[in-house]
Amino acid sequence: MPHFHSHPASSECPGSTQQSALKIALGLTSLFTIVEFLGGWFTNSLALMADAGHMLTDVAALGLSIFALWFSSRPATAAKTYGFFRVEILAALANGTTLVVISAIIFYESYYRMKDPPEIKSGIMLSIAALGLVINLACAYFLHRSQQSSLNLRGAFLHVAADAVSSVGAIVAGLLMLFKKWYLADPLTSFLVGGLILYSSWRLVRDSVDILLEGTPAHIDLDLVRSELCKVEGVESIHDLHVWTLTSGMHAMSCHAVLSGNEDRHKILKELSQIVRLQFKIDHTTIQLEETSLQHQEMNSCH
Repeated sequence: MPHFHSHPASSECPGSTQQSALKIALGLTSLFTIVEFLGGWFTNSLALMADAGHMLTDVAALGLSIFALWFSSRPATAAKTYGFFRVEILAALANGTTLVVISAIIFYESYYRMKDPPEIKSGIMLSIAALGLVINLACAYFLHRSQQSSLNLRGAFLHVAADAVSSVGAIVAGLLMLFKKWYLADPLTSFLVGGLILYSSWRLVRDSVDILLEGTPAHIDLDLVRSELCKVEGVESIHDLHVWTLTSGMHAMSCHAVLSGNEDRHKILKELSQIVRLQFKIDHTTIQLEETSLQHQEMNSCH
């Protein structure tokens, strides 16, 4: 049966801007992780050590993101006909899962510190936390623009953004302990930071899993797609309609279109593909045309 298949030209290698942003963030994060861990150990601050532990995973997360960005740009092969775009999604899933584990560890440590809050050298803690906030904000600045178009970059950005929140929490706790001598502020702040990390990471994990399970993109209404395709003159019905995501910003669609008569097939295919591409921003499209039959008339009829 006649069918139509279209897809955009091969993707270019990831822009140097994304890679440069990741490398700068990786360098800054690696240096400060050492400083913060030593500072947390010296001051006996769980908030600082929790943030240092999180930043250690940031080092791995940023490195993984750089690797995924490079690897996903490799050309498709006979064995991997879609290419390696999903490597970015796997990296995002790994980063999100790591953040969930980190939040659980922070909850655990916070709970036991609440029972017997230790005395903390809040002055040194404040200085280190303030420096950490500057570093994290700088990294977030470099990654912010790129993360909106890539789930992989979004995972790296969330790691850095969560660290910035952790630094703010450490500063708040440090001020409370410095002026109020309220040492319970350290584990309480850590607990709140853990909650924020869990919230953002869960969304990243959910979105990554949804793509890997080839779920319909959240912004796509399948009923609307079917309705618009059925408006093309000569199309009797649409069935076996599927829309999924290959990687961030790259969607695909396939469907069967049942024709009502002997219309110009080439014209119909062109109109259908234009609707999908222009109205729904889906470039990778496969459409199969079929003759009218009783079997198909009973399925998803346009009338």
